[in-house]
Amino acid sequence: MSGIPSFPRWGYPGGRYTLRVNPPPSTPRTGLLYRLYQRRLRREIDLARVPQHIAVIVDGNRRWAKQRLQERAAFGHRAGAQKVPELLGWCEEAGIHTVTLYLLSADNLNARDRQELDDLLGIIAELAAQLAENPRWRVKHVGSCEGLSEELTAALAAAEAATADHTGLHINLAVGYGGRSEIAAAVRSVIAEHQAAGGTIDTLEERLTPEMIGEHLWTRGQADPDLVIRTSGEQRLSDFMIWQSAHSEFYFVEALYPDLREVDFLRALRDYSFRQRRLGG
Repeated sequence: MSGIPSFPRWGYPGGRYTLRVNPPPSTPRTGLLYRLYQRRLRREIDLARVPQHIAVIVDGNRRWAKQRLQERAAFGHRAGAQKVPELLGWCEEAGIHTVTLYLLSADNLNARDRQELDDLLGIIAELAAQLAENPRWRVKHVGSCEGLSEELTAALAAAEAATADHTGLHINLAVGYGGRSEIAAAVRSVIAEHQAAGGTIDTLEERLTPEMIGEHLWTRGQADPDLVIRTSGEQRLSDFMIWQSAHSEFYFVEALYPDLREVDFLRALRDYSFRQRRLGG
């Protein structure tokens, strides 16, 4: 029937259980069919198996701008930033404890056009300040400040300080982030700590364990993500949380990030709640 959202298309690329979502036909968000579909999805989610930590690879902002014939990618990046509080509201309502948003990779700092990068750094700074205004949310910067503007570095630090005592949704902003760089920094930190304690190279091997490295990552003290979601149809990690996602489930959405809808999010939760997780298997 015309106007009813289509159901997912299933596939198993590479032998891995994967879901790709076909965007449903355009339906007004306030329309009756859309609301009925939302309710149906909520009923189908096993509330006892909602992920506690979701990591989101925010992708597709630039393509979204190009589709709308906008010359500057900032048009898409700003639309993506406007989507973030909405997504976080969905997560909070679903009972999720931690959300990590991949907003800017370390590689992007060298690969992007200077004007686009300057625009994006400013947009992220505004977003950090906006999120810090929520009286429940706790904001943390995950990544390196190397290559970031002074404005953005200050905004991220201010957001962390202002929300340090908040006990609600924990939000990691992955900015200037690279998974391989994070692991290298963690290993260096372990070695430096070992040397400061008087340890030698001979005793370092006993200390350099996966558990010890995990305690020196930028996300130390946090549970690893249960579910990693990527928008825009791409199916790769792009150097994102490659240590923490070793046992994560993955869900790929065709929609470009600014077009992400609550039904897309609910489908991801429904799919996750149906999966039988085999950690390490």
